[in-house]
Amino acid sequence: MMQVAPNPYRQYLENAVLTADPGRLTLMLYTGAVKFIHQARDCLAARDIPGAHRACLRAQDIIVYLLETVNREMEIGKNLFALYDYMYRRLVEANVKKEAAVLDEVAGLLEELADTWEQALKLKGQQAAGG
Repeated sequence: MMQVAPNPYRQYLENAVLTADPGRLTLMLYTGAVKFIHQARDCLAARDIPGAHRACLRAQDIIVYLLETVNREMEIGKNLFALYDYMYRRLVEANVKKEAAVLDEVAGLLEELADTWEQALKLKGQQAAGG
């Protein structure tokens, strides 16, 4: 039986995820959720309802993972949990009602989180390099 050559891009992504520190992994999750929300929006625009549904489910899965892993013992964790819960409920609503505006709302929230998280990681890196 002929063996299929591994996809180098997929291997790169898998390695990036497996070797990422928790902060970088969180940023990757935010970025991935935004990507799937944009896919869902594009599918809605193209009237590809099954595609929109699948993309919404992928984004919802990421938010569920974030919900399950956030540390709610800290105040910021409690706040993030509430925000993730809100985003999850809005994604379910967008998926059921096929509302692009709701997808845009959640994507905007995730993009803000990703930007903030990225700035925090840069600051952490600068402090580590300087300290």
